[in-house]
Amino acid sequence: MQKQLKQIIVSDPEVMMGKPVIAGTRITVELILEKLAAGETAEQILESHPRLTPEAIPAALAFAAEALRYDVIYPIVEKVS
Repeated sequence: MQKQLKQIIVSDPEVMMGKPVIAGTRITVELILEKLAAGETAEQILESHPRLTPEAIPAALAFAAEALRYDVIYPIVEKVS
């Protein structure tokens, strides 16, 4: 999956300020995630963005999961007085 993911998701400072996008488009992983979170189906997203391939949706999800896997979270504990 790693190699396939790198071919579908790319990042270029000249395109969308370097945000991860679907190769050959200006459609960001972020946009796909936002649309899915808002309740759109993969079919609706593909219909709205004809340059996307069916492989782009799971690739965006896999990319996000991989990015979060390596993210370090530092919980902030607030003292209640």
